[in-house]
Amino acid sequence: MNNVTTTMSSDEGVVGNFVSRRLFFLQYLHVLEFVVAVLVFVVINSLRQRRRYGLPVWPFLGMVPSLVSGLRSDLYEWISDILCEQNGTFRFKGPWFSSLNCVVTADPRNLEHLLKSKFSVFPKGPYFRDTVRDLLGDGIFSADDETWQRQRKTASIEFHSAKFRQLTTESLLELVHARLLPVLENAVNQSISIDLQDVLLRLTFDNVCMIAFGVDPGCLRLGLPEIPFAKAFEDATEATLLRFVTPTCVWKTMRCLDLGTEKKLKKSIKGVDEFAEEVIRTRKKELSLQTEDKKQRSDLLTVFMRLKDEQGKPFSDKFLRDICVNFILAGRDTSSVALSWFFWLLEKNPVVEQKILAEICKIVNERDDMKNGADLKSPLIFRPEEIKKMDYLQASLSEALRLYPSVPVDHKEVVEDDTFPDGTLLKKGTKVIYAIYAMGRMEAIWGKDCREYKPERWLRDGRYMSESAYKFTAFNGGPRLCLGKDFAYYQMKFVAASILYRYRVEVVKGHVVVPKLALTMYMKHGLKVNLIKRPESELQVYLKNNV
Repeated sequence: MNNVTTTMSSDEGVVGNFVSRRLFFLQYLHVLEFVVAVLVFVVINSLRQRRRYGLPVWPFLGMVPSLVSGLRSDLYEWISDILCEQNGTFRFKGPWFSSLNCVVTADPRNLEHLLKSKFSVFPKGPYFRDTVRDLLGDGIFSADDETWQRQRKTASIEFHSAKFRQLTTESLLELVHARLLPVLENAVNQSISIDLQDVLLRLTFDNVCMIAFGVDPGCLRLGLPEIPFAKAFEDATEATLLRFVTPTCVWKTMRCLDLGTEKKLKKSIKGVDEFAEEVIRTRKKELSLQTEDKKQRSDLLTVFMRLKDEQGKPFSDKFLRDICVNFILAGRDTSSVALSWFFWLLEKNPVVEQKILAEICKIVNERDDMKNGADLKSPLIFRPEEIKKMDYLQASLSEALRLYPSVPVDHKEVVEDDTFPDGTLLKKGTKVIYAIYAMGRMEAIWGKDCREYKPERWLRDGRYMSESAYKFTAFNGGPRLCLGKDFAYYQMKFVAASILYRYRVEVVKGHVVVPKLALTMYMKHGLKVNLIKRPESELQVYLKNNV
């Protein structure tokens, strides 16, 4: 009897355990089903919002997962695809705790609105200034209001002076013929490949330092030495850009703790400051000893040193440093990067190269000495009036800038509630990104052949015709239109013509060319090329065809 009772009790215990486990499992299953249902709802809801906003919007994270995906591939193409789908404008939603919320646009109507019609409503803004202040200070790139106006007015007067134009053309001629061409000839003689982007960056860096500081750093010379100031400047621009894709609270914490990219930025800015301080100190001493009959310098640093601020006092060393660093940033990267993409596009479009060479030879053929049978072997130096006649070359450079603008995106901030012409509502404090790279890939702006390299789209009856600054924004527009636009074209045309007349530029087979995420559109791996000396017989063909 006891055994039966024991057995029954045991069986009841087993049944009880089974029932309790089953109940627990069922409860767990209900919780799991609930969690899965919530996740499915969140995913479906987030993906459904893609139709409205262009990207999935995730709880807490916003559109950041999609941004990470874009950063891993080609960010500029990623933005272009979204803008094309969203008819030129979309609103990016960052994490709720971040400063990444903004409106991104590539609509020419919106660009004219923010760059010209409502210029005062769309300054660079405190977010931009705060992000770049460590490097650019209160220079013209990041300044607003009176600070910007004062720098702009003074620089504008100087840029249009005969003395300044003479300085820029003479320094460029010296750099091309005494430094650039010998470096290229050395590569040909030794049958070695070179990174053309690096060579061009060195050229424009030396050139803009001469214009801004009145100092030649000597970056471009045989052996291509590493110049501490140039390296520090490049590192500083790269580290500064990363702040724009990092939540403000994160990079500010890293700066306080001296960690990661902020540590690198601090070190590189120190190198930039040391160079600038030494130049300013030396120039002040030089000016104090200068006599009136001595030829006066016309570089920007010296010009601003002779001026006074609104209180009638000389500008501070910090102010002078900011001005020069800003102009170096503007002048160093833009022309060299544009030329790099230009030469890459030329190799893919040999017919364009042939037309450029034909134009150059036609212009050279008009010289009196060529009509009298001058020797082709003698060094040829292009004259300013000849460079101005090169319409097809300018069209080819503009087309390269349309597809690969030196500054792919730019930033503004709204200071009062406003509405874009396309109907987008803008609240005070909204950050606006205008995507210049994407504009060159929009059929609504440039037609169905917008992704093709066609210099002819810039020509009317064989003459170069510029486009609206709000359709072609490579040089910005409105009151902030690039002061150095004319010189940039002259510089690019002079360099391109001097190289193409002498060499064929061939990209090394298998070399990968993709854009780098930076303030300007560098090629991530540079531009490795082989230079082939252009035979005299080839030039003779073009010259005879133009007789």
